[in-house]
Amino acid sequence: MRIVQSALLVAATIMVAGPDSAAAQQTYPNRPVQLVVPVPPGGAADFIARTVSAKLADAIGQPVVINNQGGAGGTIASRGVARADPDGYTLLLNSITTHGIGPHLYANLPYDPATDFAPVILLARLPLIMTVSTSLPARTVQEVVELAKAQPGQLAFASSGNGGAPHLAGELFKTVTATDLLHVPYRGSGPAVVDVVAGRIAIMFDAAPSLLPFITADKLRPLAAASAERHPLLPEVPTFAELGYGGMEISLWYGIAAPARTPAAIVSRLNSELNKILDMPDIRRSFAQQGSEAVGGTPEQFERFMREESARWRLVVKQAGIKPE
Repeated sequence: MRIVQSALLVAATIMVAGPDSAAAQQTYPNRPVQLVVPVPPGGAADFIARTVSAKLADAIGQPVVINNQGGAGGTIASRGVARADPDGYTLLLNSITTHGIGPHLYANLPYDPATDFAPVILLARLPLIMTVSTSLPARTVQEVVELAKAQPGQLAFASSGNGGAPHLAGELFKTVTATDLLHVPYRGSGPAVVDVVAGRIAIMFDAAPSLLPFITADKLRPLAAASAERHPLLPEVPTFAELGYGGMEISLWYGIAAPARTPAAIVSRLNSELNKILDMPDIRRSFAQQGSEAVGGTPEQFERFMREESARWRLVVKQAGIKPE
């Protein structure tokens, strides 16, 4: 009797879930897909989103429209996607900010990073670089530390916003070097780097897409790479570890997440197409030219990665003494 009941339950489950999932896979997508980017145009996130979305549009036969929604450390954009219909037509370019660091910096986060999203894929990782304005009379990290200690709270570092990797890189730098720096958050890397180049802000930690054009034009001075090995685009720049500052390995990362309860067939379709895109030689070359590593993998691997990142940054935030806002 139990065997019959089990068989009937399985059959009922297939009838309820199977046809919907199959239909979603067969008809998706039949209209444009929106990719919400939680920062303004410009910078690493925008580069990754636009590079990948152009290829994804070709793969699925529908436009992939970029919707930049900056502000509040990515919480506005993330909340909007979390509340969107779970039909695969609204996606989030999620990041270390929205699903790694930010959740530990906001007391009343308007979304649950663990339950309000369906992980799709980890797209890329980009190690950070410490740069300073060329108007700053410091040519090494040690000289920056000496200036900061001589002027507590006077030297400022810019970031793409509260809760992002550039912000936490500065906070971690303060802890590691026992210095007092002023944090100045911006609405994205683009406007932040403009003020550093102009000399209005002294320091900036960010990834190559935001900084490299100004470094090559001698408008920013790179001092250290926040990676285990020297940055491939700046081989002459030492790592923090080489300079004696351990624990300063920080990378931006970007992935794609859908609203929770998005049909598994749609998540699988997106994951499959995006893995193919990340394996394309021109995409890998384009990423590498910007100091980015194409990653890929399964939704399950991405979910595990995000759990590990969240645990790591929870500890960093606590050690830095940052109180949730």
